Amino acid sequence: MDKKKRRIGTPVWKPVCTQASSLEEPVVKDVGVESEIGSQMQEVNESTIEVMDATVTPKAFEDDIEDEASKENPVLSAAKHSLSVEVGASVIRFVRGKDGSTKEKIEKETGVQIILPSSKQEDAIIIEGTSAVSVAKASKEIQHIINEAVKTPSLDYSHFVSLPLAIHPELVAKLVNFQNSILGISDANAGENLEGNSDGDGYEGDAQDEQLDKGSAVAVERKVANDRESVKVDVRGIPLVSYAPKEPKDSKSSSLSDLRIEKSIFIKPKTFHLTVLMLKLWNKERVNLATEVLKSISPKVMDALDNRPLFVRLKGLDCMRGSLDKACVVYAPVEEIGSENRLSRACQVIIDAFVEAGLVLERDIRHELKLHATVMNAKHRKRRGNRKVKSDFFNACGIFKQFGSEEWGEYLIREAHLSQRFKYDENGYYHCCASIAFPENMQVD
Repeated sequence: MDKKKRRIGTPVWKPVCTQASSLEEPVVKDVGVESEIGSQMQEVNESTIEVMDATVTPKAFEDDIEDEASKENPVLSAAKHSLSVEVGASVIRFVRGKDGSTKEKIEKETGVQIILPSSKQEDAIIIEGTSAVSVAKASKEIQHIINEAVKTPSLDYSHFVSLPLAIHPELVAKLVNFQNSILGISDANAGENLEGNSDGDGYEGDAQDEQLDKGSAVAVERKVANDRESVKVDVRGIPLVSYAPKEPKDSKSSSLSDLRIEKSIFIKPKTFHLTVLMLKLWNKERVNLATEVLKSISPKVMDALDNRPLFVRLKGLDCMRGSLDKACVVYAPVEEIGSENRLSRACQVIIDAFVEAGLVLERDIRHELKLHATVMNAKHRKRRGNRKVKSDFFNACGIFKQFGSEEWGEYLIREAHLSQRFKYDENGYYHCCASIAFPENMQVD
């Protein structure tokens, strides 16, 4: 049989990465593949093959191609479909699953490859597959996983709408004094950074110091170089360094430990605020939407406030959850001066706008607004190691006895912020993603 020559086209494929505006409607662009017939000629064994479709895998005929020809013309793979999905760095761990189990399960069921970000600064997932259907199916599965994760406490709130109180230096100073008084801190500046764990006050050298203070004879045995002889020295004639007598362990510190009170459960003075609404904004798209929502309702908020300045009074203390001896949250009640409910109306305008935009969880929609200024929260207690506590509390009986009727003062509410948790600006307050101003001066007709 005479050898025949065949003409094959060279399959050309190009992966396309498309940005999806929403996980619910991913945009997947199909990739066209061109074949150029007659562009190359190759010698093959006893047969002629013509490439008609780029989706045909070269594997079907690569065994018939001579080794030298294969080296000169590498085999190309089938066309791929690619989708880039911005999910947010905080939820990528749910897509990964324990030891990568969730990711592997999706890949196995849909036949795609999921490429997770290599750093915490990146928040997009790449889905690659051989068909648009498989890529879309994987994207929907990822969206379902995220939706379920958002409903659980496993994903913490990332943002909140706040009314800053820390903009008033005199109020911050009062809060610092309040914390210092409870913790027994005499240095006025020591309370500026009340955020670390409180270490134990015990001192390992107490017993040694007490023995030295007695001035008793002590024989010190010292080994010499040959390790076989020793020298005994009588130190009775050697004057000891004079130290101030060690005071017994501070009874106040001891009682604080018994009461489960430490630095970390106090609110940082420079973050003092009123909370209007808690939010879970796990990607940039939702953060941008929340920013637009807040800015867009500024006129409505001003109308709810009758375009007049709003002052509030903080007085006393109250316990939100638990009894005083097992308190979880202690806060200062807020009272609007004038009792016109303008503050409540303004806050409701904000809440309604975010609910309408689909940015509020269903269970949070049902919560009744209760403005309060938190001063202590057991949930903020810093853990040692990986120890987890299901329920935490502290004894606040003594605090209420001393500060239960504390006059914190009257203050102007100047603005509302979309604040980001766990991130702070130079002034020490939560990072401001967006803000709207409240009236500061009376409108004169």
